[in-house]
Amino acid sequence: MSPNPLAPDWLREPDDLNELDASVWSRTSRRSPSGELVVGGVTAGQLVAEHGSPLYVVDEADVRARAAGAVAAFTREFGRVGTTAKVYYAAKAFLSTEVARWVTEAGMAVDVCTGGEFAVARAAGVDPVDMGLHGNNKSLAEIDRTVAAGIGVVVLDNAAEVGRVADAAEHHGRVQAVRVRVNSGVHASTHEYLATAREDQKFGVPLADTADVVAAIRARPSLRFLGLHSHIGSQIFGSDGFAEAARRLLAVHAELLRDGDVPELNLGGGFGIAYTSADDARPLDELAAAMADIVAAECERLGVPLPVVAVEPGRTVVGPGGTTLYTVGTVKDVKVAVDGDAPSGADDPSVAVRRYVSVDGGMSDNARTALYAADYSVALANRASTAGPALVRVAGKHCESGDVVVLADYLPSDVVPGDLLAVPATGAYCHSLSSNYNHVGRPPVVAVRDGASRVIVRGETEADLLSRDAGLD
Repeated sequence: MSPNPLAPDWLREPDDLNELDASVWSRTSRRSPSGELVVGGVTAGQLVAEHGSPLYVVDEADVRARAAGAVAAFTREFGRVGTTAKVYYAAKAFLSTEVARWVTEAGMAVDVCTGGEFAVARAAGVDPVDMGLHGNNKSLAEIDRTVAAGIGVVVLDNAAEVGRVADAAEHHGRVQAVRVRVNSGVHASTHEYLATAREDQKFGVPLADTADVVAAIRARPSLRFLGLHSHIGSQIFGSDGFAEAARRLLAVHAELLRDGDVPELNLGGGFGIAYTSADDARPLDELAAAMADIVAAECERLGVPLPVVAVEPGRTVVGPGGTTLYTVGTVKDVKVAVDGDAPSGADDPSVAVRRYVSVDGGMSDNARTALYAADYSVALANRASTAGPALVRVAGKHCESGDVVVLADYLPSDVVPGDLLAVPATGAYCHSLSSNYNHVGRPPVVAVRDGASRVIVRGETEADLLSRDAGLD
């Protein structure tokens, strides 16, 4: 069979549609003897029967293992070159009280960027000293609340925040540790909206202005300067961008040492994961080793002592452990002209067929495809199939033509309404970006482990949505 001309160049027809690519699926994902998807020892059918669909499923053992692995990798590799590492969990990827407990039990600190994230982490029992506060527009209330609670570090995003944080710290009788987020100008190889160190964007202080901001910090007795912070973007493969950011930051770091202590350097996060079999995500062990070598070599070249190095992985910790389950509602074949001509007969060589498989969720539970044209994989979850492959686009139920969950993948050609589909690698930035578009409730989040499931974030009902409508008061 010749490949469907509508398939993207990177997509290959799988030899076995029932196979689960270990680089994409969570560590406990497998097929049962009958062909049903099993995650954490629980079948897809059991999960949907008990909790409904759509359903976010989080492989607890996977997330815990990745959190512990991140701490171990960066601790080991920076210890190898003669310094220590601080590993923060980037809560924006996905945060609940349970996940906060998992990552802190693994030895991670927690990075938050809003008062709401701070509240969830505190409710989980995370000590404020083990947290950092980010954000390009922190409210005075957020600053006051977190400083009063004893937050470990505040990352200053602009010059105005120097006075705001200093005043809050003075008011509460504290000396607040701060970092300065700099815009390194490194153009990370990622989607434009995910690149956060390019010159024309909202985050950080330009490198040229950093010395003045640090001087202002050092002039305030209620502040203690820890060092520079950089975040070059998200979903980044390889270490080249981090290497360039480290070089640029350490050049400024060396200059700042002339006038005072600079004990730390934060290189942020943004490490990529595999969403499809075409993604070549480097293991975190390799990235940690490369980053340690880069920092050590550059410090030696500049003749400065090695700082404590902080990093902020989020997606790499929670992303691969998430799977979203959907129920198929409709299946529709659409004829598409491949040479600019109008669609005609099925045997017309200028026409190809794309199969639209519509499910009971969509952009309200996974906005990344619509936002970034992000690619995902999909598999039949309730059974195995020996049918041939069909190129599909998995669409949602919302009133938007851009409401797509999976832009392109292959499913068995016998997929029918009522089948269950599973989309892997949805642990990061799916629930976090979810919405109530079209008044659809957010799905529940269920943790699975050792053959049992439990709800860790309750799903929203129509009653929940109506409870906020003041017109019913």
